[in-house]
Amino acid sequence: GDALARLLAKAGYDVTREYYINDAGAQVQALAWAAYWRYLEAAARAGLPGATLDAIRASPDESRATVGAEFGTVLQYGGDYLVPVGEALLAAHSGALMPPSDAILAQVRRFTVAAMMVSIREDLAALGVTDQVFISEAELIDAGMLNRAEERLRALGLVYQGVLEAPKGKMPDDWEPREQTLFRSTQFGDDTDRALRKSDGTGTYFANDIANHLHKIERGFDELVHVWGADHGGYVRRMKAAVAALTDNRVSLDVVLTQIVHVLKDGQPVRMSKRAGSYITLADLIDEVGRDAVRFTMLTRRADAQMEFDLDRVIEQSRDNPVFYVQYAHARIRSVLRAAGDPELADLATTPLDSLTDPAEMALMRRMATWPRVVEAAAQAREPHRVAFFLNDLSGDFHLLWNRGREDSTLRFIRADEPVATRARLALVAATGAVLRSGLAVMGVAPVEELRDERKLED
Repeated sequence: GDALARLLAKAGYDVTREYYINDAGAQVQALAWAAYWRYLEAAARAGLPGATLDAIRASPDESRATVGAEFGTVLQYGGDYLVPVGEALLAAHSGALMPPSDAILAQVRRFTVAAMMVSIREDLAALGVTDQVFISEAELIDAGMLNRAEERLRALGLVYQGVLEAPKGKMPDDWEPREQTLFRSTQFGDDTDRALRKSDGTGTYFANDIANHLHKIERGFDELVHVWGADHGGYVRRMKAAVAALTDNRVSLDVVLTQIVHVLKDGQPVRMSKRAGSYITLADLIDEVGRDAVRFTMLTRRADAQMEFDLDRVIEQSRDNPVFYVQYAHARIRSVLRAAGDPELADLATTPLDSLTDPAEMALMRRMATWPRVVEAAAQAREPHRVAFFLNDLSGDFHLLWNRGREDSTLRFIRADEPVATRARLALVAATGAVLRSGLAVMGVAPVEELRDERKLED
């Protein structure tokens, strides 16, 4: 998402980055119960009386079922990452949170969401994702956005009371065999109308998402781009229908779907399971290979393609590692320019290039000339991986020219006996470095100045 925002900004769009916090609904309530369970564990270790699951089992809240019947039960959201949340709840409130009540669970929910957001913000900062606007689902609902969205659709004659036919296959969360408040999404290309409110009057997940989109529309955005997990693919058509209805097709909605990343080490998959608490976090990856390697590697595939993140390959210094290959090209460029006294690109801009006639030199120039078109096409397609492909190809052209100079002394970048050709080649090298830096900036990756291992790459 951050790379896509950078790409769109590079292409001339005025971009606002937003992070949507899903902090409302049954799943967050289940998360709160799981955190409360961890609080009871911490309280039991501290010897506080009443720290058992009996109070949870007596609660009327249906989401208590996610906690399980006994302390050893694996929770739906009870991974190890909630252990410090439980300890923090105990430190802040001692035994005042026992027994649970609706008010206490609301307090635990807010505390847990805040703790999760601290962790998320830290991970985003470590990854170099900044300047974001954080939008809370719960705050939008409290501000009346859900009601306003429903009223807007109702005024357009697009809301009615009815009973949807039972869907085939997997049963969606918002289907009920009872009368619900429905949105006529079939009028906008969806395959069925969609529930806005359940039979008990509470909003559906879809309705809350409509409120989020209306919030963006009312702030004047005319193009919306979302990055969602592939498991939300079924929501795309209905959200497009809602946005089309709310704006009379004036606002576009694009959704980029992303697949799960499989992490490998020593050729074997690293098992991940957030529900069991044994999983690889983004922070783990950054600690292992560094921020830039994580960002670059993640952007070497289409977002909707399966990816295997090989921890060994990412740090390998070889042609097969695009992270190293591109950074090595920039390091070589910097070594050439340092040897020439670091001439400014602006001073080389008017240099005649007539002497650059070798096929490798011509290929490098032709490749650089396509950069503006690559940016435009990648932005239109919402595909930042095209930038990674371009940088890999550009680096390959440069490495080829570097190796040609090793084999043929007349093609070396710096020759004391050929000042005109030297200046032209320095202009070519400096321009290549500028384009590489431009592409790396789109990817949010810092260019390296030097690499210690000056091995020869065979192309």
